[in-house]
Formats: sequence, structure tokens, C-alpha cells
Amino acid sequence: MGAMVFPLLVPISPDDPGAPGMRRAREVLARWHKPALVLFSDGDPITRGGDKFFRALILTAHDQPEITISDAGHFLQEDKGEEIARHIVDFIARSSRAPLT
Repeated sequence: MGAMVFPLLVPISPDDPGAPGMRRAREVLARWHKPALVLFSDGDPITRGGDKFFRALILTAHDQPEITISDAGHFLQEDKGEEIARHIVDFIARSSRAPLT
């Protein structure tokens, strides 16, 4: 898939081709009851700021710190892999101590 096509997969209106899939994902995430960590970057031109939406949608994300990865783009793991790994390790440690309901 070409670099210019990929951004078109992110729906920005209800009629976009990717919108039905995103609505289904939103329905599932709204019912999610396991621990969830939301990480977004401050430099993604498409999804920057989406962390607020997902933190509000996924109730268990409220139990985790609000984390924004600075100076990274859309692919956090490529731009800030070591930092992301540290956040994931900390998340696993916190989550393993919390009771699962």
C-alpha cells in the first residue's frame, strides 16, 4: 500500500470507507474491562489528540497515567521504541498488581 493511500484509511467523516470498522472497534472498546494503556504521540498529524477520545471511551484506561510520547510520529515503536517499552513494562507491573474484574 502506498504512503499516500494509508492516511485515507483513517476516517474523518461518517461516509469514509474506514468508518464502519472504526465504529465496530469503538463499540468493542467501550465494553472493554481489562487493563488498557493509551499511548499517542504529540507529532502524529492524523491521530494527534486521539488519546483524549480513547481514554474517555475505555473505562479501564482511567486507571492508568496519561502519557503522551513527545517528538514521535504515527509509528511510536519506530520513533521511540525504548521509551514505549518502558511504559509497557510499567503498565504490566501495575496491571499485575491490580485485581481483574
